Amino acid sequence: MKVVSQILVRIPLILWAFIVIFPLIWMFMGAFKSNAEIFTSPWSMPTDFSITNFERAWNDYNIGRAFLNSFFVTVLGSFLTLILSIPTAYALERVRSKFGEVLINVYLASMMIPSVLGWIPLFFLLMKFNLLDNLWALSLVYAISHVPFTIFILVGFIGNIPKELEEAAVVDGMSPYGILFKIVTPLIKSGIMTVTILNAISYWNEFFMALILLQTESKNTLGVAMNLLKIDAQYDSAWGVLFAGLCIAVIPIIVFYSIFQRHIVKGMTEGAIK
Repeated sequence: MKVVSQILVRIPLILWAFIVIFPLIWMFMGAFKSNAEIFTSPWSMPTDFSITNFERAWNDYNIGRAFLNSFFVTVLGSFLTLILSIPTAYALERVRSKFGEVLINVYLASMMIPSVLGWIPLFFLLMKFNLLDNLWALSLVYAISHVPFTIFILVGFIGNIPKELEEAAVVDGMSPYGILFKIVTPLIKSGIMTVTILNAISYWNEFFMALILLQTESKNTLGVAMNLLKIDAQYDSAWGVLFAGLCIAVIPIIVFYSIFQRHIVKGMTEGAIK
């Protein structure tokens, strides 16, 4: 009965894995096929593993530039999120006051508000400050939008740190900033890695904010560029190029998540215990 129960549990997992993996395999195969080969033998292996589709997607359809733009906003947005969130989370956790409790509740409440409600006011705000079509401004918008989530995660990690360590540092003459960056920050490394990975994946895949706030084709991120490529593929019959573009957009996330998924699970587990 134990063996039967294990088999019954694994069957749905195997089916789900097949449903998820098969489209990816089909996409990778299509990236090496010509349009004629995609229509005549869509399920077979490519006869010639040519990288022509990748070259066309990278150079002719602006995927290369969009890849660099997405990399820029992802790295900068992740860095700005940590700069804004780590001191705030430390202050909210250690400096207990009525105002701090209210502020924590405000951060938590902001996570429940659909982001779509802020798109129009944000558009006009950035237009007023002449920050539309600006990758730096987009990175800042990404960072601020993920500050509540990042604070929510980091507060749990900081709460696990014994206050006696900080009190000993104060006795030794260390400043509050020294305590934050030399003692607290290294001890919450797992939490920082967890939120950084989750935020980076979110920034890389983001589409709507980039579509609204960016207006120049040379500044498009991967999500916007892939949407334009999808439209062009319908008229140019560039289906192999579309598959290649999808591979360029997906492969970094698959590799990144495969490398760091252990840190995500470890960080979420440690942060849940307080």
